[in-house]
Amino acid sequence: MQRHHVPSGGARYWAALSIASIFGCNTADAFASLFRFISGLPLLAVAFAAIVYFERRDPKACQAYYWLAIVVVRTAATNLADFTAFWIGIAPAIGVLMALLLAMLVYARVPWRPPATTAPRRIGLPPIDANYWYIMLVAGTLGTAIGDFASFRSGLGLPVASVALSGIVVFALSVGRAGWLAVAIYYWFTIVAIRATGTAVGDLSAKLIGLAPSTMLSGLLLLLLLRLWRDQLAKREPSLAALP
Repeated sequence: MQRHHVPSGGARYWAALSIASIFGCNTADAFASLFRFISGLPLLAVAFAAIVYFERRDPKACQAYYWLAIVVVRTAATNLADFTAFWIGIAPAIGVLMALLLAMLVYARVPWRPPATTAPRRIGLPPIDANYWYIMLVAGTLGTAIGDFASFRSGLGLPVASVALSGIVVFALSVGRAGWLAVAIYYWFTIVAIRATGTAVGDLSAKLIGLAPSTMLSGLLLLLLLRLWRDQLAKREPSLAALP
């Protein structure tokens, strides 16, 4: 993606990503109810391709492309996780997905240590290229499987799993402020944690108020956050919108 279409890192980004994870969990369940786990994936692939096509040709600064792509990939990842867990079992699925994620990170040659000059306010995103979206899909699938395991197989239940996983995300982001979020391996660890938490919270919300209201509520919250909380860092320093 072009730099002026990518959000900068920071509290706004991680808050929006967390809500997008809940929203994507709900949209995936709604999508699966219409197309089942796998049948709808070609439609999501077409939607993602359309986002990339128009993003490449838009010279204006607009982060909508990134967030639309995030929701589409999250929706696909949830359906893939549900299908994989049904096919081989949730515990084996977690192991296979974790191995696949690590293999992709090694292949992409991600850095394992923070840059010596990294300051908390200058922590951006990894390059938003094809590798990024491949890894995002696998990380989202892994996070969904972990969230389902914590919620339904571990004995914690949806409320406790939601709180426990949320605590992990808060801890990861707190530690990451010291510069670790600039390290791709830590960035992806945090993405997996957010995806797992979004799965538990999304399922809990759908259980409490229904899938349709939960989907509309999480989608509205995401729109309001992105609209009302401006990306001030990217506005002041456009070159930081996507740090290498």
